[in-house]
Amino acid sequence: MPLAEETAAPEADAAAPRSFTLSDTTAGPVGTRGTRVFIDKQSPKAYHALVETSEAVRAVAADAGLDRVLVELINLRVSQINGCAYCLSLHTKAALRVGETTQRLGVLAAWRDTELFTPRERAALALAEATTDPANATAQEHAYDAARQALTDDEISAVIWVAVTINAFNRVSIMSKHPVRGIPHQ
Repeated sequence: MPLAEETAAPEADAAAPRSFTLSDTTAGPVGTRGTRVFIDKQSPKAYHALVETSEAVRAVAADAGLDRVLVELINLRVSQINGCAYCLSLHTKAALRVGETTQRLGVLAAWRDTELFTPRERAALALAEATTDPANATAQEHAYDAARQALTDDEISAVIWVAVTINAFNRVSIMSKHPVRGIPHQ
């Protein structure tokens, strides 16, 4: 879920690179090149509506009592499932900024196999996963049942809204092929 103070592109929290044109040539599969439209730049009204939605969802999450660490865990887990490199980079930085540990970030993809996450976090992560893969009705029912045990109705609603919103931003970044910038590991 975007962070208003970092608005620029792909997501409200770290919007798309302003130095790129509406479409940018990016590397595709090995040996190929392709052109992608940065849909956030091409259709700014739609993108700004999504940013406004994310800001409303952030307020809903805060009002429900979800702390920023949990919101960022949801953003990261959904982005892992969707394979959104841009959002993974963005939300890893955000999670670290709000106090998440590198150990928990490192095992987030296997959260079920650790004792590092609280029952409340586990319920939220399962519900976010079910929101990301709604076709799996059995997992959805199990996740909802677990959420009922650990979360309030307001928290359940907020978790689902956070997951819905980051799913939308993932698709914007994936289809636009927003680049991940940084220093390669030496």
